[in-house]
Amino acid sequence: MRRFTTLLLFTLLLSMFTSTLTAQNRSRRMNIEDYEKRKMEFIKTQAGLTNSEAEKYFPLNSELTKKKFDLRILHRDKVQKIKDNSNLSDSEYRKLLEDDMEVKLQEAALDKEYAEKFEKVLSPEKLYRAQQAEREFMQREVSNFRSGQANRRR
Repeated sequence: MRRFTTLLLFTLLLSMFTSTLTAQNRSRRMNIEDYEKRKMEFIKTQAGLTNSEAEKYFPLNSELTKKKFDLRILHRDKVQKIKDNSNLSDSEYRKLLEDDMEVKLQEAALDKEYAEKFEKVLSPEKLYRAQQAEREFMQREVSNFRSGQANRRR
């Protein structure tokens, strides 16, 4: 009987510990929808966008962000394939450098293409303010994330 009680107590404690760890892991994951909502609200406020301007600006901004993200994913996959070979030659390193430059050029081309689209939606001042607000928001998020990780390590 004593053995059974000990086993039951151990099982209960183990399940409580497991559920606590699961809850902590869920809280560490980033809620993308919440992040996007907070980002849009921050940009809208900081740039002084009207509802009409925001409805036109954010879909374009999301489209541009997705295209850049897709470019980086493709580049990362190429780099990983080359890096999987532990002994890289000079030509393979050159290829990595060329791919890095190509991604930057493609991103610049996207920025130029979307600059024209953004100018049809926002005044130059509001566009500038929106871009600055997005940078500021990203810096705050990274800072908050880092300080949160530092607190969890203690």
